[in-house]
Amino acid sequence: MDINLTLSFLASFVTVLLVTPFVIKLAHKIGATDKPNKRKVHQKLMPRLGGLAIFIGVFVGYLVSGLYDERIYGITIGGIIIIIVGILDDIYELKARTKLIGQFLAAGVVVYSGLKIEFLSIPFVVERFDLGWLAIPLTIFWIIGITNAINLIDGLDGLAAGISAIAIATLAVMAGLAGKELILTLCLIVLASTVGFLFFNFHPAKIFMGDTGALFLGYCIGVLSLLGLYKSVTLFSFIIPIIILGVPVFDTAFAIIRRILNKQPISAPDKSHLHHRLLAKGISHRNTVLLIYGFGIFFSVCAVLLTATTFIGAIVIVLALMITTQFIAELVGIINARYKPFISFYKKVTGKN
Repeated sequence: MDINLTLSFLASFVTVLLVTPFVIKLAHKIGATDKPNKRKVHQKLMPRLGGLAIFIGVFVGYLVSGLYDERIYGITIGGIIIIIVGILDDIYELKARTKLIGQFLAAGVVVYSGLKIEFLSIPFVVERFDLGWLAIPLTIFWIIGITNAINLIDGLDGLAAGISAIAIATLAVMAGLAGKELILTLCLIVLASTVGFLFFNFHPAKIFMGDTGALFLGYCIGVLSLLGLYKSVTLFSFIIPIIILGVPVFDTAFAIIRRILNKQPISAPDKSHLHHRLLAKGISHRNTVLLIYGFGIFFSVCAVLLTATTFIGAIVIVLALMITTQFIAELVGIINARYKPFISFYKKVTGKN
């Protein structure tokens, strides 16, 4: 790691350590707090503006690294929009539709700046498939989807921050191996800020990251993975970021299926997420978070292996991950019987008995 990367990493890390106590006081002062209720795990009033500290850390690292010379204005403006939406939500609890509009705006700015996936290739099937006008909605959907996947797992002290750190660290390793210095620098800055925040957010937490942090980290991961896929992707390289985010993607997918089966809005909150089910099994708060970290590391290792394997090996890894995901879902009680939710979901969609 060269001196510039080291200084940027340290600047972000130290900044978050110094700024977070002030953000805690600010959150209480402006009413950006999370009140306990029957759906939530915490039992006392908690400040939830922690994402602001992460953003300040990233901003300082951005200045120290000299990334402003890279002309990544679209990404920067999009990040600012996400932070504004997150802060407003942490204070006023915005409607889901309002937050989604803000996310569309941020993703739209990124796409307008020129960052989008323009064509796809499928090994041994299609050498080049131009996406045409589909490039814009696909890229926007990618950013918004990953942004919300991180937001949905933000249910325990240090959970979203830790899973995000694992994902970002994996992207950093892959960027370093590929010699992509811009992505590596961005990853290390966001990683340093997230790890610094974990000192205050891990159980027992002194502050929550709130939507300010969850949306911002999700946005960062979405954009960073998109930078790695820029212009052209193969089918399996498109899958790799999804595998890196295996835990939130897994949890989000089952949450959507569960809510459709229960005839609830997709955005409706419940207590059947992965972390809720593990807690219900009698596992402690801290150990539940550490166990889910383990799941995250497992998915990340598989993603790295996927980049270095053959076509057949990639298929084997993906199939193994699908089986593992099914097993975990049954083990923790997210689903009751093998394939039951998928069969029920299929019947509801198709109208077949």
